[in-house]
Amino acid sequence: MIKAVFFDFFNTLVYFDPPREKHYADTAAEFGIRISPEAIAAALPGADAWWRSENSRSPIKDREQAAKFDAYRGYSLRILKDAENAVSPDQALQMLARAFSVGFHFKNFADSLPALQALKNKHVQMGVISNIGEQIDSYLDKAGFTGYFSYNVTSLEAGYDKPQPQIFELALQKAGVGAAETLYVGDQYDLDAVGARNAGITPILINRDGAGGDYDCMVIKHLSQVIDYL
Repeated sequence: MIKAVFFDFFNTLVYFDPPREKHYADTAAEFGIRISPEAIAAALPGADAWWRSENSRSPIKDREQAAKFDAYRGYSLRILKDAENAVSPDQALQMLARAFSVGFHFKNFADSLPALQALKNKHVQMGVISNIGEQIDSYLDKAGFTGYFSYNVTSLEAGYDKPQPQIFELALQKAGVGAAETLYVGDQYDLDAVGARNAGITPILINRDGAGGDYDCMVIKHLSQVIDYL
């Protein structure tokens, strides 16, 4: 019997508006850096993976200022690696600082709140597991999710990123349930599906556009379909 459902947050329950790749491309243009949103979208997974690796090695927020800026430069240079013109480390840092100062905005997917309400009606515990290096409570509140989630686990709190099993295991501890009694819903196969499975949790991949190949896990196109697996 399924007693709990964990969710990824970004690109599962909410999406960036505008998409991160467009926001970065538009910001880069302000500094004379020519790069398409498509090139940034292709580079983001590798850049994000590098950032998570760096953060796991030594929390970036706790580093000395110079070392912290080095990490920001490294991340930005990886995002901009396919720019049409050469990008200096200082340009990369300025671009990222500008992008962060403007901020990122997100919106709920249309199927998020109805699915959460349906699960709540069935008295299923719900939580969030996110690879984010900050507290996520304000994001959940802004999205209108506060009344649905009993707990959340972030990389900041766990000290581990998905797909490492420890971040999932902390969520299980908070929920007080066993892995076999839990589902995990996320949009990235390598991080979400593989990570959940390694922790003994049944993964569900949300793949709204149906893109990609065959997956060796349950795949849904709409969050309402989670109900079918309870």
